[in-house]
Amino acid sequence: MRGDRGQTLPIYIWLTGILLFAAFAFFAFAQAASARNGAQSAADAAALAAARDARDELMTRLGGAIGQEDNWLDWLDGVQDPEGTGAAAAAQQLAAENNSTLHGFNPTAVNGFPGYRVDIETRYTVGKSIIPGTEDKHATAHATAVIQPRCHFDPAADPKKPVKLNCDGQIVNIDPGKFDPVDLPDPSVLFSVHLAE
Repeated sequence: MRGDRGQTLPIYIWLTGILLFAAFAFFAFAQAASARNGAQSAADAAALAAARDARDELMTRLGGAIGQEDNWLDWLDGVQDPEGTGAAAAAQQLAAENNSTLHGFNPTAVNGFPGYRVDIETRYTVGKSIIPGTEDKHATAHATAVIQPRCHFDPAADPKKPVKLNCDGQIVNIDPGKFDPVDLPDPSVLFSVHLAE
């Protein structure tokens, strides 16, 4: 009986060691997944911030074009791209708020609509684990956000006359002859900002 106990003790120790190693390995992968999720959230937020900033700029320029320029309807069907002068700064700010650094910023097009791709790296590391080198490993991620028009109108509409817009079911009437920029609805009515798949 004592001999049997003596023989099984090394097996128990060996199995316990394997279980501990598996637990530490699982924890290391969980740390890496958490860092990756944090990086992706930061990238998503930065890309959306860039696109929202560009959308706000687009609305300002649209407000200045209505009643002054004959091509103002082009802003509503995605023909005109925003300059995005503040988009990079907006992306950098959101990345910093998520404890990350913006490493890449590029205006892009998604299905013909303007967008922004950002690449970020977390300022924090994966952390110490049984896997060597993780204490110095930063997570990276990228995301692209796009600005897409929501409104439809008669292609034959005269930009010098009142125009009826159907913005995903919400009707917006714009009369260039009596237009005031404060009459424009919220930017989200005219343009959606979303992450590209």
